Amino acid sequence: MKVQFREINPFDLWLWVEFEFVPSEQEKQYLEEVLDSWFFLGKLGGFNAERLLVQEAGYELSYLDYEVADGGPSAMMALMHNMGTVEYEGTWARCWFDLGTSDAIALDILLNALTQFSQDYVKLIQVCVGGENEDWPVAHSESRPPSSL
Repeated sequence: MKVQFREINPFDLWLWVEFEFVPSEQEKQYLEEVLDSWFFLGKLGGFNAERLLVQEAGYELSYLDYEVADGGPSAMMALMHNMGTVEYEGTWARCWFDLGTSDAIALDILLNALTQFSQDYVKLIQVCVGGENEDWPVAHSESRPPSSL
């Protein structure tokens, strides 16, 4: 699977996925579950790079002193704001996101998941992050809320 980054606006981000073949209804559902799960984790603040306490602890995790953020001034919010519906045209799927204040680690996690998804479930040719496909303009998409235009 090829990954391409194009023009990025985290508050108006299109994600493009190209399947090897026109996806079946079940394959569409699989992709939608991956994207919905990713967005839900982002909506809950799961992609906050300032709160990677376990990652930063290294390999020795036994008896880790994990301090839960209490929402105080040192706990910066990192929340995704909105997600459109997944649209399909031929072998392509696209979905609009407002990544809000979530950190860039969110994209790494999604791309890791889509890489494994492509290997184990449905073959993907490429994923394009940001930008627009010339042959499928986003200007008239009903999946993106009008307030984001």
